[in-house]
Amino acid sequence: MTPAVESIFETFKVGAGPSSSHSIGPQRAAKAFLARQTTAPARITVVLQGSLAETGAGHLTDRTILAALYPASCELIWDTTTTDLPHPNTMLWTAYDASGKEVDHWRVYSIGGGSLRDDHGPVFAEPIVTYPIKSIADAIAWCEKNAASFWQFIEQHEVDPWPRLDAIWTTMRTSVERGLKSTETLLPGSLRLARRAHTTWLRGQSLQSPQRDIALLSAYSLAVAEENANAGTIVTAPSCGPAGVVPGLLYYFEVVKEFPREEILRALATAGLFGSVIRANASVSGAEVGCQGEIGSACSMAAAAGSQLMGGNLHQVEYAAEIGMEHHLGLTCDPVEGYVQIPCIERNMTACLRAFECASFSMLTDGKHLVSFDEVVEVMYRTGLDLQSAYRETARGGLAALWRKRAAPQPLADSPSVKHETSSNPCD
Repeated sequence: MTPAVESIFETFKVGAGPSSSHSIGPQRAAKAFLARQTTAPARITVVLQGSLAETGAGHLTDRTILAALYPASCELIWDTTTTDLPHPNTMLWTAYDASGKEVDHWRVYSIGGGSLRDDHGPVFAEPIVTYPIKSIADAIAWCEKNAASFWQFIEQHEVDPWPRLDAIWTTMRTSVERGLKSTETLLPGSLRLARRAHTTWLRGQSLQSPQRDIALLSAYSLAVAEENANAGTIVTAPSCGPAGVVPGLLYYFEVVKEFPREEILRALATAGLFGSVIRANASVSGAEVGCQGEIGSACSMAAAAGSQLMGGNLHQVEYAAEIGMEHHLGLTCDPVEGYVQIPCIERNMTACLRAFECASFSMLTDGKHLVSFDEVVEVMYRTGLDLQSAYRETARGGLAALWRKRAAPQPLADSPSVKHETSSNPCD
């Protein structure tokens, strides 16, 4: 049974980077676990499993959890040996009283985009709006029946969405501008990766189009991706890793092409609808389906928004989104040393440029094509499940494996040990 297509405001969440599944999700889980305690626990243990254990350190999972639980005493356990998991981002939370007795136990999964699910279903802080559709084909049918656009579908099924979308867009814009203005040389972490958004933006000013447009689109998307890698406040679109793609494209249309704010918000609503359909029918978690579910989904969302801004009809918008997803099929998630930096930041840039190309090409067609958006989303999900675990955010394959081999020629241990880390100080 296909899950309900949830509100676009489940796709767009404001939070701190660098990862929606590895930082925002665990942060929300920590707060939810504390909220369900009737008395303050004397001690809490958190077992991180699967991708959370493999790449959590690079994604700041430990610091995020400890900060959310502070001042409670917490023991973090990095379990990289358990492989038979209900979800690749699994957390086991246990609370103890002063006598050492267990008073609560909770298994919860960070399923991507900052969302949580436990063994009873989705974990929500409040009721969530769902839409009466299962696919984009259903949305098109509704729009055609009501002579409406995708954004009007959202307007019809959300309560006063525009102030909320304006707040989301304001946060996105701020993340772009903060990243553009930053003169910090390096991003945090052992990779010592250089920040490039500021210099790319400056150099782009002196160019003529189309090179200038390419430079600016690149700078805008890089700006958000670098802010995300720096643990800055961003908006999931649909997750943290690809958070620069949608705002990078929309910022270009608002600032360079001088589109009115109203049209930007309508395009954002349409992007959110496509993201919500992907979330319902597949996954936006790199640990579950690889980077095709993150960068591929973001490119698809941005392409839909761009096509709408260019004047695309329902079928042209759907086609742009389909192209954006189809040509990211099979993309692996292989973060070097677990950081959301290589290849993640450059992928934001290339996906933003590709989204612009997809939108532009859709306008050269009548929108008719053989493979639908809904079909390519289904293929993306099946492809993701077929990917070896080494290519699903474990940092054990691809670029991550190459980097580890370069740094440490000796072979990796077959069964890494379980590591314990105890702290009550979020700065430890």
